[in-house]
Amino acid sequence: MHTPTASSRSLCICADDFGLSAGVNTAVIDLVERGIVCATSGMVRRRAWLAGARALRRLDAGTFDAGLHLDLTRPEVSGGPEPALTGLVARTWTRTAFAPGLRADIRDQFTRFEDAMHRAPAFVDGHRHVHQLPMVRELLVEEIVRRYGAAPPWLRHTAPGPGRGAERLKAGLIHALGAAGLSALAHRHGIPTSRRLLGVYDFEGDMQDHQQRLTAWIAASETGDVLMCHPSAGLTPGDPIGPARLREYAVLRDLVFPVRDADGAGEVVLAPLSHWLGAPPVEVPHRAAA
Repeated sequence: MHTPTASSRSLCICADDFGLSAGVNTAVIDLVERGIVCATSGMVRRRAWLAGARALRRLDAGTFDAGLHLDLTRPEVSGGPEPALTGLVARTWTRTAFAPGLRADIRDQFTRFEDAMHRAPAFVDGHRHVHQLPMVRELLVEEIVRRYGAAPPWLRHTAPGPGRGAERLKAGLIHALGAAGLSALAHRHGIPTSRRLLGVYDFEGDMQDHQQRLTAWIAASETGDVLMCHPSAGLTPGDPIGPARLREYAVLRDLVFPVRDADGAGEVVLAPLSHWLGAPPVEVPHRAAA
């Protein structure tokens, strides 16, 4: 981890989907140890979570943020395809989703995270950005306030960063899922949020394409931004973005921080967002697994 200077900006690179598979876990832990990734969000209901969390706990918590990747579109059968996101979007936007079931699922995922990591999540985001959907965001904020009071985790905001064409359109659609509502709700309850979300693309292209994207995202970053990534050291059966995960991992491994701006006037350093916010994760009593 590098210390910011007056001419530097700090960027949080967050690896999503920790716990999805052994390949994802291996890649994320390697990138954290290399000082390239400084946050990861865990899928606590997926098959590789518990083994991954044990490895994650052994790392220095001061160098990265471990968060909860709220997962509400899990496969009906382990290893099977995920349900389409459109069903959950329709039910939450029409407010016909079963609120008690959503509340119980959200609470269970927080508990699973705490039991595995022995601390509160440093932040919360959502698999497929579900944390910002109507109903979900209200229940999520309610649970954060109930559990953590004046020391809440930060929430990932999906305000788009710079982009063009299809990437800009996709970033705008993600934001439209409910980012404004989540941001307003978080502000009302004193819950900090990140600034912008970088790293949105269509998961297509080759390694050179991704290298160019990554260079552009880092160059455009500002302090408080989160750059999401999806690395993996291996393919997972049924994973629609498996090849993209391999490319991302290969490109990320070559990153070296700090990254100098093209004009030499400044640099980008890597830092967990909790360092910028001044809010370390809260220790919680360890509960023995049932």
